[in-house]
Parts: sequence; structure tokens; C-alpha cells
Amino acid sequence: MKYISTRGQAPELSFEDAMLAGLARDGGLYVPAEVPQMSTAEIAALAGRSYEETAFRVIRPFLGDSFDDEQLKALIARAHAGFSHEARAPLVQLGANHFLLELFHGPTLAFKDFAMQLIGQMFQAVLARRGERITIVGATSGDTGSAAIEAFRGLSNVDVFILFPHGRVSEVQRRQMTTPDESNVHALALDGDFDACQARLKDMFNDHAFRDEVGLAGVNSINWARVLAQIVYYFTAAVTLGAPYRPVRFAVPTGNFGDIYAGSIARRMGLPIEQLVIATNQNDILHRALETGVYETRGVIPSISPSMDIQVSSNFERALFDATGREGGAVARLMAELGETGRFAIPQEALGNLRALYATGRADEDETRATIADTFARSGQVICPHSAVGVKVARARLAGSRAPMVTLATAHPAKFPDAVEKATGIRPALPPQMADLFERPERVTRVPDDLAALQALVREQRGG
Repeated sequence: MKYISTRGQAPELSFEDAMLAGLARDGGLYVPAEVPQMSTAEIAALAGRSYEETAFRVIRPFLGDSFDDEQLKALIARAHAGFSHEARAPLVQLGANHFLLELFHGPTLAFKDFAMQLIGQMFQAVLARRGERITIVGATSGDTGSAAIEAFRGLSNVDVFILFPHGRVSEVQRRQMTTPDESNVHALALDGDFDACQARLKDMFNDHAFRDEVGLAGVNSINWARVLAQIVYYFTAAVTLGAPYRPVRFAVPTGNFGDIYAGSIARRMGLPIEQLVIATNQNDILHRALETGVYETRGVIPSISPSMDIQVSSNFERALFDATGREGGAVARLMAELGETGRFAIPQEALGNLRALYATGRADEDETRATIADTFARSGQVICPHSAVGVKVARARLAGSRAPMVTLATAHPAKFPDAVEKATGIRPALPPQMADLFERPERVTRVPDDLAALQALVREQRGG
């Protein structure tokens, strides 16, 4: 199994090397040269199996010889051992033909745990085998950072630096990043929005001398292994609802496009996904892009669903690569235009391909609050603002098909207690393992939106 860059100028890599590299040397994102296929019989055989068994069968074809079967099974088992629900990703029915896929039963109460816990295990195994040390730098709009810190804290061969936008994450999200006391993890509050965090992250990767000096590796959703781990729960949900003999639809609240892109890979593998619905908040660049054909950045507007407060959706580049017939040169030109002007027109054929695969919708702040309240009134389910965006958009499309609709519930409501309490009158409590979160001392460094300053800080603090 080989991995290629979306911009066409980086060398092919194995899964292991692509995972450690994160971002390709030409600035592109790694994708598999070919997507493995699963037959109807192979998908049907997943029925009744545990989440871990399904993960092994779905992930194995993407890995080449990076891990043998027994090692991979052990990594998957350890990655999910800290989840609080035996089903890992249980389905809950919200209404007629509408289901919620709960992805918040991991250690940090967000869907990012599925990918980050597995990546942590894979990184540890590969680095131990190679006798290497790396520096992980990540950018987060709220959940990726805490999931990464939880996965890598205390590991002897990894330093972790997480950039998050100062004042633009929930208090629970911030404290999950700032309260771990292991010396190898560092929470950095950057003066800027998430797009600034993501831009500085890419700048560090594109400074090849710095990248080599500190052994830079990335665990943002630019890392293919993140996307790979997220494919699994599309299979578990769809098979539970009757796949491969029954098509399923998915509505995905998304900002950086990685979670819904994982769904597109599941579909290409053979899972009968009838529709993938992009659900955005008021920072609706993905919705506007598919509606108008123009991908154009605007200022980020802070919202009650902060993990979606994004204008530059990194994984949309992967979708563009597929939609343009995997023309790396075309993608490189579009990304260059975006960097220079803040916008680009999606080529007509690519736009048609994207519209054939993805539907879109948006929810503003009032609609998000109303959906939290209405969902609680209708079903007794308490949902976070991000999940509410997905539910609102999904409901608008329920009547369009008899295929069941699954909305991805991306975070536990207790991560956003103020918004949930305002909508429902109920303040969701943190689970027992986090009950003392607000009593733990914080450790955080405020940093400017300046590449040189960030690089100096990483050089100084790594190895601690």
C-alpha cells in the first residue's frame, strides 16, 4: 500500500512513513494511491462483531506490512480500552428513521479520541521499533488538542505542542489541554483564531530545515491515519442499520472536513452510503463553496460550536483531489490561489463531482440553540451544539429518502455546559473521571501569532 500527495510532487510513501510525516513535502496531504475494496459478503460478515473486530477488518488493507495482524489487533485493543461504552460508538434513535451516533465515550469525550488513541498506539510502536524521538505539533479548534495530549502524555519518545486559539475554546476544552502535568506535553494559547493556528502549523511543516531539526510530526486531520481510524464507525453504524443490504445516509457536523471525508472513503470501499450531508455552523465556507462553486474565506465568527469555527478546511483538499480526477497539479494551483487571494473557483467538473457526493446545510446560533432544546423535548437526549448543527441539517433532509439518517454526535454535552444549559435548563455534568477537572492546576503558555517565536519555543522546550 502506497500513499501519494494531493499536490503530486512528493515521493510515494508507505503507510508508516506517511503517518510519521503528516504533511507531504510539497505541502499536500497524503492519500492512498488506491482505496481497498470490501465485497458485499465481507461487509455483511461485520454484523454482530465487536467494534475492535470491525476496526481490524476495515483498517488492515490500508497498512501494508507496517504491522502484522497480531500486533495490529493488540494496538486496536489498547486504543479502545479507555472508552466508557462497550459498544464504543452506540446508536440512539432520535425519531422516525433518524439516529444519533454517539462518538463521545472516549477519554476526552469527543470523536477525536477514536483516531487519536489509535495513532498514539501506532506512533509508540513505530518509534520504539526505530529507536527515534519525534516532536508532534498540532493545531486545534477545541477537541483535537485534548485528544492528542491524552494519547501522547508521558511517552518517553514524543514531545507534544498543541496550538489553540486563545479565548476561543470552551473552558472544559481548554482545561483538558492545560491540566495534564506530564513534562512532554505543552498547551500553547495563540493570539489568533483557529485558521491562524493551522497556518502556523503548516508553516512549521513547510520549513524543511526546522522540520528535520526537531523531527516534526503531525497528528491533525492532515494526518492520513486520523482519517483512516474514523472510517470504522461508518461501517459499524451502517451494518447495525442493515448494510450492505440497505443504504444509509450520514449527516456530519464538520469544520475541517476530515470526519466527513472518512465517510467518503467508506463509500469508495463499498459501504452503501446513499448521501453524505455536510453540516456547518455560521462559519459556513463549505456550504457556500458547494452552493456557489466558489471557495472563499471570510473572517471567523465565534460561535457556541467553536470546534467548527474554521474557514480553511484542510481536508477539503483531499476531496478536491478526488473530484478533479486526482490531478495533483490542478490541486496545487487551486491551493496557491487560495493562499494568494483567499478564494478560488472550483472547476466545473470537480464541482459536479462534489455535488453528486455531498449535500450541504447550515445552522445559525438561534437554530442551534433551538435544536438542542427541541431534541431534548422530543427524545430526552441532551446534545452538544456541534451535534445540534448536524441534527438540524439532517432533519431538513429526512423526507428525501427511506434510507435511515445517522447524525454524528461529535462531543459530550458536558464539554459545552453553558450553551446546553441556556437551551434546556439542564447543566450537563462531567462524567466521574473528570469530576475534578476545574480543581486541577493549569499549565499553559500564551504565544504570539509569529512563526519564529513558535519555532524558538519548540526548540527550547522539547526534550523535557
